[in-house]
Amino acid sequence: MKTPDLHYLFLLREPYPPFRPDTLVLFADELRNRGHEIDWVFQSKEPLAKSYQTTWEGGSAWVAATVRRPGLLAKLHKQLLGIWMDLGIIAKSRQRRYDFIQVRDRFFGAITGLIAAKLGGSRFFFWLSFPFPEMYLYRIESGESPFPRLDRMRGGFLKFLLYRIIMPAADYVFVQSDQMKADVVANGIDAGKIMPVPMGISLKRMGEWLADSDPLSQPESPMVLYLGTLIKDRKLDFLVRVHKKVIERIPDATLYFVGGGQCAEDEKRLLDEARRLGISDSVVLTGFLPVDKAWQYLYQASVCVSPFYPTPILNSTSPTKLVEYMAFGKPVVANDHPDQRNVINDSGAGYCVAWDEDQFADAIVRIINDPDGAEAMGERGKRYVEKYRSYHAIADSLDSIYRDLCSDKPVAMGDNIQS
Repeated sequence: MKTPDLHYLFLLREPYPPFRPDTLVLFADELRNRGHEIDWVFQSKEPLAKSYQTTWEGGSAWVAATVRRPGLLAKLHKQLLGIWMDLGIIAKSRQRRYDFIQVRDRFFGAITGLIAAKLGGSRFFFWLSFPFPEMYLYRIESGESPFPRLDRMRGGFLKFLLYRIIMPAADYVFVQSDQMKADVVANGIDAGKIMPVPMGISLKRMGEWLADSDPLSQPESPMVLYLGTLIKDRKLDFLVRVHKKVIERIPDATLYFVGGGQCAEDEKRLLDEARRLGISDSVVLTGFLPVDKAWQYLYQASVCVSPFYPTPILNSTSPTKLVEYMAFGKPVVANDHPDQRNVINDSGAGYCVAWDEDQFADAIVRIINDPDGAEAMGERGKRYVEKYRSYHAIADSLDSIYRDLCSDKPVAMGDNIQS
């Protein structure tokens, strides 16, 4: 007998059209192909005067109005439109019977989602992908908050909502990593109803790209690659200084930053540091690139790096770039961050070192000087991603968990999606 398909309503913080790979690949592709019918609720990314309903990836999609003007009043107007969107899911849940209602990263939306689930006789799941309450409070501690009083009120209020109302009342909670689960449990939430779901990669999309593209030939000189955002908070001038130490031993190595910042100042900061160190000729910034163009550079790389500035906030995240590197069979160097440490230790795909310039440089040099060892690391990384971090594998596990939860079958505390 075929297991009944699942139908659920998904409210997201992410704007429409969505861009996160877990939305596009894990839910809209992988889970939908496993019999999940998903109705979506988003707020528009672009200015929109009136909300509308459309179809997206096989389900209904409600796209809420928004504004994108500068100024405090415009920001308040946008927030009020978001609250109206959150309230709207109560009426939507009365129009159709859902197996569950899931809310990701919207706190007022989680309250309305709980109400909608109770009224409609559905289960309610909450998905936390980033520690937003702790972020506002950390800004104050680090001296980075432009409005400390506002951030203190906002962080404290969201923390109360999250750990005293939303998560205790939810039927199940999904988080981004094992570390985030530990942090949530430390705030009093039952570990037995929390499941870490790490970020992954679509091997199908990567395979299609490899089949359809004409990858560039491997460069003659070693290529060290960073793929991702260049925003100031990442403190990537650290990587420029690391590269200075690398080229003292491997003079023809080149460091590529494949990505861009939020503003011109982010990229200028890195170029200024390269000029200060006298290594401008061996540092390349490509700016933002479409995925297929970025993958051209990734395909050529000799070693890929994932420096993740150690803070209590970022420690609970699940970096995507590390898994992306490994899927391409690249040896990696990353700093000691909970998710990165677990992945590298379990896979043997590279080196995990301290946030230390000398240690980072030493690891890069060791990989470049040992091509056979680097190739073996790359192969181990590919096998690990195929087994644990492809969205196909993650979707198999998540599909099973959803079906167990919706059939009242208990999900054992030991059950986990490999991270």
